Amino acid sequence: MTTPTALRLTKSEVPHVTNGAKASRVKPGAAELRFPALEVRQGPRRLLYSFAVDGKLLPQFTTISRLHREDDASLGGYQRPEVLSHITEIRDYIESDDPMIPNAVVIAFDRRVRFEPAAEAGAVGYSRLGTLVIPVDHGEAPEDRPGWIVDGQQRAAAIRDAAVERFPICVTAFITSDAHEQREQFILVNSTKPLPKGLIYELLPNTEARLPSALERRRFPSFLLDRLNHDEDSPLVGMIQTPTNPGGCIKDNSILRMLEHSLTDGALYAVRGGRDLSRDDAEPMLGLLKPFWSAVREVFPSAWGLPPRKSRLMHGAGVVAMGFLMDAIVDRYRRQGPPTAEQFAENLMPLRAACRWTSGEWLFATGSKRRWNEVQNTPKDIEVLVDHLLTLYKNQVWSRSRTLSAGTKR
Repeated sequence: MTTPTALRLTKSEVPHVTNGAKASRVKPGAAELRFPALEVRQGPRRLLYSFAVDGKLLPQFTTISRLHREDDASLGGYQRPEVLSHITEIRDYIESDDPMIPNAVVIAFDRRVRFEPAAEAGAVGYSRLGTLVIPVDHGEAPEDRPGWIVDGQQRAAAIRDAAVERFPICVTAFITSDAHEQREQFILVNSTKPLPKGLIYELLPNTEARLPSALERRRFPSFLLDRLNHDEDSPLVGMIQTPTNPGGCIKDNSILRMLEHSLTDGALYAVRGGRDLSRDDAEPMLGLLKPFWSAVREVFPSAWGLPPRKSRLMHGAGVVAMGFLMDAIVDRYRRQGPPTAEQFAENLMPLRAACRWTSGEWLFATGSKRRWNEVQNTPKDIEVLVDHLLTLYKNQVWSRSRTLSAGTKR
């Protein structure tokens, strides 16, 4: 990456941009942008600059250093391509009623950018107030702009595309002309360990703001999970493993997948009735989940409450498969109303002898055999187990009850 030559600045052409200024574009011919900034010293040689800027201005003085190979096969740049789906989600959030993005965009500036300390900076030894001066040349190529976005390219692109007049953001910047240092900071910023998914899922029920769609889809299932794990009348109370309940024997993600399947196209979806989910839907849904899992506990007591390595009933494959079985039983009772725990147990009991949760071999309808602990938490194995249990239920319970009912009528 080459460092562009310095621009000759003309003070008469300089627009002064301050906090709250209504400047979404730099005037044609302008040579500088000036931002009130805080200089922070980290160690003997490291200086950082913190300032606020209308995100709509970023394309005028920053660019993206895309990862690529030079003609000699040497590595250039460091940024991945824009992720359009991610940008769309952020843009929709920015266009919502009350958005807030507290994360600072990280920018690496070349040495054309300078910091002018204030006359009365009020320094405290490691920081001082002043003005960050950024040269702007509307005629220069993007790769010659003084700033490179090290972290926050998706946010910057979303603000660029958002149908809003302006959107101020925080920026943390450093000055260097060394592409190696930029790449180093890019790696450090993006290689930090992400939050554990379990922690996010446990926090979701206690949020109300609009979230990215992937998290929004898990908010209500996470609320149901929280109720199942903490309601005193729940058969699963204290059994679901979460950051605040690490001793649980069932992985939170197993319960979430079971709930999501049913919410999408099962018994819980029928309760929902196609409406947008609200917490008012939780009680009738829990009115199915609690009796069903109470029945599972009654019918399979020897497989209940064990670690997944000792019981496939508590394993991801077993939990998800039993969720599909719950949907089938509820569908059978759709005209009578929600099944009771006793009715759920009556429907599960004929399957008990064929289930191999803790020992023996599964004899699947396809003719294949699998040791009980060879069933894995993979889409293929879950599908095989679901098909097997639903086939057993249809043949031994649903179809038989229809035959007996028809015989009684005759």
